This record gives sequence, structure tokens and C-alpha cells, in this order.
Amino acid sequence: MPFPYIGELAGLATAMFFAGGASFFTLSSRLAGSQVVNRTRLLAATLILLGIHTLLYGTAVPTADGQRWLWLGLSGVIGLALGDAALFQAFVQLGTRITILVFSTAPIFAAILGFVLFGESLTPLQILGMLVSLGGVLWVVSENEGEERSNSEQRTYLIGLLFAFLAALGQALGAITAKYGLEGDFPALSAQVMRMLVATLAIWLFTVLRGHVRDTYKTLQAKPKALTLLLIGSLFGPVTGVWLSLVSIQNTQVGVASTLIAMVPIFLLPIGYFVFKEKVSSRSILGTLVALTGVAILFLA
Repeated sequence: MPFPYIGELAGLATAMFFAGGASFFTLSSRLAGSQVVNRTRLLAATLILLGIHTLLYGTAVPTADGQRWLWLGLSGVIGLALGDAALFQAFVQLGTRITILVFSTAPIFAAILGFVLFGESLTPLQILGMLVSLGGVLWVVSENEGEERSNSEQRTYLIGLLFAFLAALGQALGAITAKYGLEGDFPALSAQVMRMLVATLAIWLFTVLRGHVRDTYKTLQAKPKALTLLLIGSLFGPVTGVWLSLVSIQNTQVGVASTLIAMVPIFLLPIGYFVFKEKVSSRSILGTLVALTGVAILFLA
């Protein structure tokens, strides 16, 4: 390990970059639609990563054995293609606040899977840090207006919850399968290229089969600003953010890494206030302090 806490620091940096990427993707989705943005950002990020990998390693596509391709490809399909598709659909049906609330359960899934598959153990102090950090995140995003829902609204809400839980499970399974593919100090950038490449091929094959390629092109052609925002978001999220998430997973326990990565809502508070002009309540501020206290406990554990 190059220096202490690289995994934890990479996890925090991942949350920051994901927050920035989510903001650009939100702006782009408002112009072009969430599904168009979802599939196009994967393509854009993959092309960028292939270029970066060529500059650093001399080849666009990494050289790896079949087993590594299997695990990292599976991680990409589960976490980036299926998981993110579920996440985007949950955003549409639930809204950002509740979706992130449910998505924040990903560390719980990851910790359980890490224990079962890797025999990872967490000290009582680490568990306390995870609970405090996760509790702060949940408190921030769970402010409820207490609205009454009609039957159709309730059905939409429940289906949205299902998609959000599937996204959280996809995030955890993607982290677990990536852990297998990263064994032996395999370069995180190469792993990310492999994950993105397989995920992109999978989602675009699905797009071709559904006959939505032309519609995607026409939408982006009519909304050039959406494409610009999408490309910036791709640099923040799928490229830099996911790369750092692999560094975090590779250098710390899956449950710890996933908890830190799940702090995206905390970093979205100042972005929401300054960029989207949202009102930040005292509950949000206090929840932020609680979550950061949990992070401090993780560092001291």
C-alpha cells in the first residue's frame, strides 16, 4: 500500500466525484431523458477510458486472463449496466431523495456479502463508524413531507422502491465481483476499462435489440447542451469516480469502501444549495455532521 488510508481516502474522493457527476447527469437528463443519458454516458466514459489506458499502458484494451475478464465483466454488467439502469428508473419514479435513501443500504448488502464470500470481519468500532455514517446519510435524505398518495401513486412508489433496492443490491454485487477481479494487485484503471467495456457492449446490444439507437442519436442531436453536460458528467462519475471506487475496494474492506462511497448525498448538500438553489435545513446540516463523525470513527478504527 503506497500510504496509509489510501482505500478510505479513495472512497471519500469517489463520493465527491459521484456527487459532481450526478449533478451534471441530472441537468443532462432534464434535457434528453434519463435512459438516453444512462446508455450514452457509458459509451462516452468507455471511449475516454480507452484513450487514457492507451496513453498510460500503450494498449487500449487491457491484457488479462479469462477468469479476470469474467469477474470484472460480470461486475460491469451487474453494477454499471443493470444496477445503474435500476437507479435511473428509481430516480424517475421516486425522486432523488428517497432513491438515495434506499440506495444507501448498499453497504449493508456489501458487508454481508463480504463476510460470506471473503470472510471479512469488522471490529466493533468499524461497525459503529459504519452505522453512524450511514445513519447520518439516511437522516439527511429521509425528510418526509407526509403527503397522502392515491392508489396509482402508491403503486408507482412501491415499484420505484423495488428499483431502488435492486440498484443498491447491484452496487453491492458489483463491488463484490470486482473484488474477485482485482485480486493480485491488478491495475484499477485496467479493471475499470474492462468493466466499462463489457457493460457498454451489454447495454448497447440491448439498445440495438429494442431499436432505440436512432432515437438516442436524434435526441442528442436535438439537444447538444445535454451531450456537453453528459460528457462532463462522464469524466466525473463513470471515469474518475468509478476508477477511484475500485482503488478503494482494492485497498480496504468492501463494507468500509461501500459506506464511504455511499456518502454521495452529503457532498450533494453544498451542490444543491449553490447550484440548484435548494433549501438546506438544519436537519440536513446536523445529519452531515453525524455522517462525518462516522467517517472519523472509521479512520480511527
